[in-house]
Amino acid sequence: MSTPATPPIDLRSDTVTRPTAAMRAAIAAAEVGDDQYGEDPTTARLQARCAELLGKEAALWLPTGTMANQVALRVMTRPGDEVITPRESHAAWHETGGAAANAGVQMVEVGQRGLFSLDELEAAIKPTGLPVFPPTTLLQIENTHNRAGGIVLPQAQVVALCARARERGLGCFLDGARLWNAAIAGGVAEAELAAPFDLVAVAFSKGLGAPGGSLLAGSRALIQAADRHRRMLGGAMRQNGLFAAAALHGLDHHRARLVEDHANARAFAEILAPCPAVRLELASVQSNIVVFHLADGAPDASAVVARARADGVLLNAFGPRLVRAVTHLDVSATQARDAAQRLVRLLAG
Repeated sequence: MSTPATPPIDLRSDTVTRPTAAMRAAIAAAEVGDDQYGEDPTTARLQARCAELLGKEAALWLPTGTMANQVALRVMTRPGDEVITPRESHAAWHETGGAAANAGVQMVEVGQRGLFSLDELEAAIKPTGLPVFPPTTLLQIENTHNRAGGIVLPQAQVVALCARARERGLGCFLDGARLWNAAIAGGVAEAELAAPFDLVAVAFSKGLGAPGGSLLAGSRALIQAADRHRRMLGGAMRQNGLFAAAALHGLDHHRARLVEDHANARAFAEILAPCPAVRLELASVQSNIVVFHLADGAPDASAVVARARADGVLLNAFGPRLVRAVTHLDVSATQARDAAQRLVRLLAG
């Protein structure tokens, strides 16, 4: 008999996790009803709990983070509007042009590595009174910022940006798909991180290990509007308590342990950073994401990803010479270090 192959160490994303046995038990035991009629008690419990956690009046479950972002745009803008977003934001880079197709808006990217200044915000706001310009109506911030390596945005800067946006008549939306990570990494409660924003999105299928689902939280009026747009996009579901039970289990049992993912990402990065083929700023490793550049003379990202796969490590190419690794519930400390060591050997060879 052949020996089963060792499963690869999967660092492609924190979305690759499988529900734990305890989460599966919670799903199986979930009390359910028809959520389109507002009769799913587990979904109602999840929405109420997250509204409280995020310091908002109401909340709405959605199937995916992309849909949450797209619904937020439809609620807070009109077709032809302009949205200011950090450079390389998820909404601008990883939603297949949905902002244009679904909301009819254009995205203006500012700053670098998830951050920008008040002056950069002011410069991006289109002058009013000139009919050739689209109206700038929304500021969208991503925390943690995925392509910048999971950095946690300084809350004082976020508060200042949102305050200036309001002064200029803009709404404020937070793409907080990994807000749970930001809260753990920065030691700031989710409600405080969400406070400067009108509408906030969070995900359950990333750090919390649920098999799917995201959520929007905001005022009752905004959530009522979001519910309508969720229906338009086909996101209203029926016995949704199965997903809601997984999310509630993740909140109860997987949120505090995110500190382990952050420590594993740091250990991975510390092994990889001295490698001459890699350019990696350790200061950028603040949560569970490690984004590193390949130095001149090293193979390109697609070649490194292919060779790593052959050696049992799964990664994502984020650009021609840019690679991302993400730690999560299904990657142990030993596996994180082992994966980094395999990469160093691969790049050295």
